[in-house]
Amino acid sequence: MNEHIPPAYLAPRPVQYRMSLTVSEHSARHIRRIVRSLLAEWDLPELADAVELAVTELVANVVRHVRNRRCTLLVLRQTEGVRVEVTDSSPQVPLLPGELSPDAECGRGLVLLDAMVDKWGVDRRARGGKTVWFECGR
Repeated sequence: MNEHIPPAYLAPRPVQYRMSLTVSEHSARHIRRIVRSLLAEWDLPELADAVELAVTELVANVVRHVRNRRCTLLVLRQTEGVRVEVTDSSPQVPLLPGELSPDAECGRGLVLLDAMVDKWGVDRRARGGKTVWFECGR
C-alpha cells in the first residue's frame, strides 16, 4: 500500500555538513562517527569505510602539521557520492604521492588516501591556508 505523506511532514535531507573545530589526537574517532552517521542518513553506507579512512588521514595531518590545530570540515552530498573538504590555516601543501622519496617518514597517508578515493587534491586559499579535499562515489 502506497500512502501519501503530506509535503509538510517530509523534512528535506541536508546536502552538506560543516563543522569548525580544534582537533587533537582523539578527534578522528568522533569525526568518523559523524561521517558514518551522515552517510547512513544519505543512503551511502557503502562509502563509510573509505570516507572514514580518508577523513582520518586529513584530520591527522592537521594535528601533525597545523600549529593551532584548527580546521573546518565540510561534507557535501553529491549525486552519486560525497566530497569531503578539510580547510586549515597552514600554507604548507602536502607532497603528492609521486613526490615522496622511498624513505620518507611523512606523506604515506596520502598514498593510502590516493588508493581509497576516486580523486583528491589541494586548493590554496586566497587569504592563506589550504583546503585538502577528496571525493568518493558509488
